[in-house]
Amino acid sequence: MGRSWADVRRRAAGRPADESGPRRRRSRGALTVLLAATALALGAAACGDDTTGAGSSPAASTTASATKDPAATSLTVFAAASLTETFTDLADKFEAAHPGADVKLNFAASSALAQQITSGAPADVFASASNSTMKQVTDAGLTVGTPAVFVRNSMEIAVPPDNPAGITSLADLAKPGVKVALCEEQVPCGATALAALKKAGVTVQPATLGQDVKSVLTLVELGEVDAALVYRTDVAAAGDKARGIEIPDAQNASTDYPIAALTDSEHPEAAKAFVDFVLSATGTEVLTKAGFSQPL
Repeated sequence: MGRSWADVRRRAAGRPADESGPRRRRSRGALTVLLAATALALGAAACGDDTTGAGSSPAASTTASATKDPAATSLTVFAAASLTETFTDLADKFEAAHPGADVKLNFAASSALAQQITSGAPADVFASASNSTMKQVTDAGLTVGTPAVFVRNSMEIAVPPDNPAGITSLADLAKPGVKVALCEEQVPCGATALAALKKAGVTVQPATLGQDVKSVLTLVELGEVDAALVYRTDVAAAGDKARGIEIPDAQNASTDYPIAALTDSEHPEAAKAFVDFVLSATGTEVLTKAGFSQPL
């Protein structure tokens, strides 16, 4: 992902040219009056408050610089695909709270994002869908401090609105002829789905594996599979395009979502401000409304 930076240009007002007229004889009295008038004009100019010219007050410039919002800058956030709707909303709210801020969002599987970051991709903040993928970035020394877990998510069975295969439980996913989609195992939604199937004692041969939770859910929405195991927040975000089948707590599995500012950020104060915003009451409200639960 590229970045665009605006050049900051300052214009200094030039001094007016010294327009000298033809020399004329002046009497001593006229010369005295002229000198007095000139002194008064110079004194008035010295006391004037010209904030746009070359005589701008250094103190005023320093004060303006000191009060500038450090979060009012460009910021790149790498976030798990399952955070697409909530982080888009939070980015809009963050920009509204910090005029001049420009949050660029990159959504993908957490495992893919972690690999990009450790390979040198420029980013300011990383929000992962699992502690294990965040650990890859932390172990590389690329996170500021200890990542903060901000929400938790659980699995749900997603089926087309008319549920053609009659799915009612995890056990139904193992029935012959049922086409099931799962995330790839190294992706958090895939690892969490396998944990839920293991708890339920169900073995599933997936018809297809997706790179992230959104690609898997899309297969359900298009009717290309009978069911998929995805996060419950993604089923809620799908609206009437998919139907959710709840999984009993005894069989379900969940994953924590950590967030951290990155050490290579060119805007560390802005990165910290965004992390704090996600952890704030506003962030909690947006995430909870979307179906995320608070971490234990």
